[in-house]
Amino acid sequence: MSTVLAGLGLVKKYGSTTALDGVDVEVGERESLAVMGPSGSGKSTLLHVLAGIVRPDDGSVLLRGKAIDGLNENRLSALRRKRFGFVFQFGQLLPELPAEENVALPLMLEGMPRGQAVQQARRWFAPLGLDGLEARRPGQLSGGQAQRVAIARALVVRPDVVFADEPTGALDQRTSEKVVRLLASVTREQGAALVMVTHDADVAAHCDRVLQVRDGRISNHSPFTVS
Repeated sequence: MSTVLAGLGLVKKYGSTTALDGVDVEVGERESLAVMGPSGSGKSTLLHVLAGIVRPDDGSVLLRGKAIDGLNENRLSALRRKRFGFVFQFGQLLPELPAEENVALPLMLEGMPRGQAVQQARRWFAPLGLDGLEARRPGQLSGGQAQRVAIARALVVRPDVVFADEPTGALDQRTSEKVVRLLASVTREQGAALVMVTHDADVAAHCDRVLQVRDGRISNHSPFTVS
């Protein structure tokens, strides 16, 4: 399995607090990695550093073997739009836009005409169980439906890596199960890697590997067999 994303010797400090203390991590093609740990352990900081949202104080982040942490803000922002997808706890959908335009938004931000972008976005609705909901606004969707729209938005650019930060944190257990199973399977089918922060062991069990973070360091790796 070839490595898509790697963090080498990652260090990040906030004042006197060390959030990451020399972390090494790799994620392969089509691989899903769950990052777990207690509150304040550094797991969200690790995701943000790997995603190019936060720059490390030391160490390097490599996307397909090329360092991204030294890119200027414009190039880093373009890379996040084109090669990364994001799913957050509350979806962060734009309430004034219908679901299909929320999904199409990353394409439109890259200059694709609205009609073409929406046409591409619509292709994701049936595979994600959203057929018939294209024109609904986020306020007209259930929590699970909104998160599936967010998954479609993350995947519409055909990213190398999808980052998910507590993607089921606002959902009930049954809906969480459905959403995370869908997230893991669809990213794998699309050839993308998945890096997911979660506090829920049942959610993490749908990933290929679990990374435990404690006090800014990796405490262990745990493999899971994906059904």
